[in-house]
Amino acid sequence: MSREIEIEFKNLLTKQEFDLLKEKFAIKSDLFKKQINYYFDSPTFDIKRLGGALRIREKNNSYTLTLKLKQSVGHLEIHQTLTEEPAKNMLNSNAIPTGEVKSYLEENGVSCQKLCLFGELATNRAELLYQEGLLVLDHSTYFHIDDYEIEYEVTDEKIGSEVFSNLLNQLQIPIRETPNKIKRFFTVKQQLVGEKIE
Repeated sequence: MSREIEIEFKNLLTKQEFDLLKEKFAIKSDLFKKQINYYFDSPTFDIKRLGGALRIREKNNSYTLTLKLKQSVGHLEIHQTLTEEPAKNMLNSNAIPTGEVKSYLEENGVSCQKLCLFGELATNRAELLYQEGLLVLDHSTYFHIDDYEIEYEVTDEKIGSEVFSNLLNQLQIPIRETPNKIKRFFTVKQQLVGEKIE
């Protein structure tokens, strides 16, 4: 189990901008690795009300349960490595395994018995070191939507903001309001089912 503060900058891209970035950084197709995020919450969105999000990430035949919690700067991420059996059990029956994530949720009033799987988001991701951080290009699909995004993960918010803004300006990519993936996922889900998710 581990905890970390994640500081990242992100911007939605058009397919053309995504291709431009691939070309600028000479990113070949084989550098993209697939990962799948499975998102959970209660039917009344108790985790969202905590300012959090809960997912299992499947990547390279390994599974990580992560609770992300909004902080004044970035997000606190509580990670719990899972073997295949408890991961599949949670995906099939919503039974969250014992550990720091479950303890945190229960201590903050979330009934883990009410968790349900809301869906999955598949991402092809390429990562490369760039100046003071990690540059990430993501092509995600969910509910038949193609979604393109650039992220820049850093340890220093001020330096990261400057480097990220300079890169976008240099390539004439407009800065766009970019909710995180889980918000985009739930926005589309809401549109499909016609329910308001607050």
